[in-house]
Amino acid sequence: MKFIKNNARIKEQNDAELIAQYKQSGNLEVLGTLYNRYMHLVFGVCLNYLKEEELSKDAVMQIFEELVLKVRVHEIQNFKSWLHVLARNHCLMALRKTSKNNVVSLDDAFVENREFVHLDIDDTKEKQLTVMEKCMETLPEEQRISVDLFYLQEKCYKEVAEITGFEMLKVKSYIQNGKRNLKICIEKNSSE
Repeated sequence: MKFIKNNARIKEQNDAELIAQYKQSGNLEVLGTLYNRYMHLVFGVCLNYLKEEELSKDAVMQIFEELVLKVRVHEIQNFKSWLHVLARNHCLMALRKTSKNNVVSLDDAFVENREFVHLDIDDTKEKQLTVMEKCMETLPEEQRISVDLFYLQEKCYKEVAEITGFEMLKVKSYIQNGKRNLKICIEKNSSE
């Protein structure tokens, strides 16, 4: 499954080079080459959340459309993990818009069990989901990425280190501190 045909010279460039080239030129062929490298992963994320192949294919196209603008304005250190977060967030927003029946549990099971609990939505659960999303955004980038990969994407410490390029001890620290900061933020904002 290819998004845009690309030439060999562009294919040989690494992610950072392609991002820089796209930011400079706005050439969609360059962005398409970059996206093609990870499109199968984006599709997998979408299928995991949306559960339907056609909806997932549509989401893959919509995410590319988001990239056209977002890649130009964001500082991206690790495109693969950044794209994963973007795809996950896209799917979560799509689920919130189309279905009022899916929410993430924010009790201790959120962090400890590493799984989403689907419940009938009410105002309290909707508020909790909003609080969690806002609190994730307040974490320092290293903590946010590490917590997301470890708890939400269920990666092990080694995988988180490989994906992010962080040292193993740093990964453990980011996850521990991120979990603590997320819990404090959620408790603080849930009581308001």
